[in-house]
Amino acid sequence: MTDMLKNDRDVVVPGDEIINSMDYLPGKNSFRKGNSIYSKRVGLVSMHGRVISVIPLSGVYIPKVGDMVIGKVSEIQSSGWIADIKSTDRAYLPVSGIREFVDTGKTDMSKIYAVGDIIYAKINVANQSSLQLSMMDPRTRKFNSGRIMPISPAKVPRLIGKEGSMINLIKNKTNCRINVGQNGLVWFEGDKENLVTESIRIIERDAIYEGLTDRISELLEKA
Repeated sequence: MTDMLKNDRDVVVPGDEIINSMDYLPGKNSFRKGNSIYSKRVGLVSMHGRVISVIPLSGVYIPKVGDMVIGKVSEIQSSGWIADIKSTDRAYLPVSGIREFVDTGKTDMSKIYAVGDIIYAKINVANQSSLQLSMMDPRTRKFNSGRIMPISPAKVPRLIGKEGSMINLIKNKTNCRINVGQNGLVWFEGDKENLVTESIRIIERDAIYEGLTDRISELLEKA
């Protein structure tokens, strides 16, 4: 018998019982005691298949394959670029990871990505020996304008919301284009950029409180 006490994306604190069942396994920041799985951290419940984890509401970004991140090109090498993605390691974008064909012997690499360029990339490799990016995903791009705002990486799931509900609410009400990096950087551009900034600040500050979506919706409606 399974007794689900918390749902995916619910806020939990240390010691909160998430589920009473032997059919599920504890993942990151959770532990089993008897038949139940409990939280080790203040965070959001994350359910992947039969693994129950808790995403902390504070902490540094830990890269995972498939994550979309925002990075700043910091170095050009003979066969690729180095980008700062606000992680413990710098990320490498190889020439093989971009859509364009590049003859490294004839091409000025800075014409493609120069030092200081801001890119939206996908993590393709993330292990102890290598952290690599790719620009092959259709969502990836280079930002030529707009604004960048930092947010705690642990608060990114709250900013996105269940099935994108929160971020889509902000996009629709502000008429802004928004790209969220899992590494805690948000790019946006449009008519009401200041309102996007205010919404993100509220979400980061009050992520653990219930009714946050209603508060953001009210804020955006008034504006």
